[in-house]
Amino acid sequence: MIRRLLGALLLAGAMGLAAGPVYAHGFGERYDLPIPLDYFLAGAAGAVALSFVVVGLFVRRRPGPFGYPRIDLLTIPWLGRALGSPLLLWPIRLLSVAIFGLIVATALFGVNRPIENLAPTVVWILWWVGMGYVSALLGNVWMLINPWKITFEWAQALIGGDGDEDERGAFAYPEGLDVWPAVVIFLVFAWLENVYPDAAQPQKLGILVVLYSLVTWAGMAAFGKHEWLRRGEAFSVLFGLFARFSPTEVRSARSDRCAASGVCEETPILPSSCGTAGRDAGDSPPDHCVDCYECFEAAPMDERRLNLRPYAVGLVQPTGTTTAMALFVVLALATVTFDGLTETSAWVDVQNAVWPVAELAGGRAVQAIDTAGLLVIPALFGAVYLAFSSGVRSLSGERASVADVAKGFVLSLVPIALAYNLAHFISFLLIQGQLVIPLASDPFGFGWDLFGSAGYRLNIDVIDARTTWFISVAAIVVGHIVSVYVAHEIALRRAADASRALRGQYPMLLLMVLYTATSLWIIAQPIVNEPS
Repeated sequence: MIRRLLGALLLAGAMGLAAGPVYAHGFGERYDLPIPLDYFLAGAAGAVALSFVVVGLFVRRRPGPFGYPRIDLLTIPWLGRALGSPLLLWPIRLLSVAIFGLIVATALFGVNRPIENLAPTVVWILWWVGMGYVSALLGNVWMLINPWKITFEWAQALIGGDGDEDERGAFAYPEGLDVWPAVVIFLVFAWLENVYPDAAQPQKLGILVVLYSLVTWAGMAAFGKHEWLRRGEAFSVLFGLFARFSPTEVRSARSDRCAASGVCEETPILPSSCGTAGRDAGDSPPDHCVDCYECFEAAPMDERRLNLRPYAVGLVQPTGTTTAMALFVVLALATVTFDGLTETSAWVDVQNAVWPVAELAGGRAVQAIDTAGLLVIPALFGAVYLAFSSGVRSLSGERASVADVAKGFVLSLVPIALAYNLAHFISFLLIQGQLVIPLASDPFGFGWDLFGSAGYRLNIDVIDARTTWFISVAAIVVGHIVSVYVAHEIALRRAADASRALRGQYPMLLLMVLYTATSLWIIAQPIVNEPS
């Protein structure tokens, strides 16, 4: 919905400039495939299947806990001093809060036209799409620049008081809530993105940002900063999951101090390896506290670690993944898939088929159908994933329940979600993201030209349908191959022996092969033509 609205506005502007038409995934003509689409789908699925054979042959069971090479960036003298220096951190934090304040101001007080107001472009293009890429490719930058976290910390500093009380919050977080607040908030956000017709209207967007800010600050005050960020702040949960794929991690060098201090929960909800939490039976205790930002902030400087590591190994760490977190991962994958599905003729057929019933909603029939789809698609994803998890359980001989198996393997879906995000949004980011250049000079739409860039015209040739298609094919195939590797590593840790681990992965492989073909078909619909 957001992409279609902004795309329509850009289309109007592009037509005024005698430019080519705008498509959901790119500007210009659709790409004529040199071979039938089915060949691409079969080839991609075959590549994923072949990767299973390669991984099975070369990735073997290892004694002891899962390990991987890492380099501590803080031990590099000049780099360590720079990364830990307030001269670097404070300007970044100040800039983040300044941009946040500008977004709220432009949304509430600027012109109420999305294409002339800075807020929709920054929120829906640069932040929502771009931060996911940054989190996956670089690391959890969101924990550094989160403006709600920064402003809350500033408020704490101004008020003063007991730091331990500030961290704990006014109330104990109810264990039964798990990360359900983040699940609910993320589902509402997905509805706003994909269904709500006015989400790109600046004033309504500004009101939504203010409301979310109040909820976030209240949650941190009530339950503690890190407690709410870990369980209730949907974007910290999402970007934290994406960052598990990234090549950087934070650690506290003394896991015993971490566990003894009470800073970490005994069973952390987010996938982290803190103390003895979240380990599967038979695992040796980890020697470090990994990707727990609460422990990292609490540790003295000489006990902090900022490591480079191979991509995706953070998804293989033993975790205490709960039912709510597993559902969050499924939602992250299913909702972006639904966004792509709504751009296909198949979804138009669905709308036409249920239109007589949807008309009972009056003038909001389209929104009613899309709302139902947004709920049904994740439910179908969850049901299919549970069915294949049942197959994994049967073939591997696991004694755990189907639900426990599903939770154990759910992080192997994260690379797929990342790959589909890249394929789905790449042209949206590169083309419509250019709006920030003229809007930087005139953020409120008042006719300013602060930096001389107000007259900038979008370069709609920066990426074409052909390039978008091949990037999509590569991203989806690589993402599924990485998922095959992650699932295999998890299986080796869980199964009694390597042969059972390999045998148990057949259903998961079939699921990934099917989703490879399905996701590529969805991506292909708006951007390619099959040969006649």
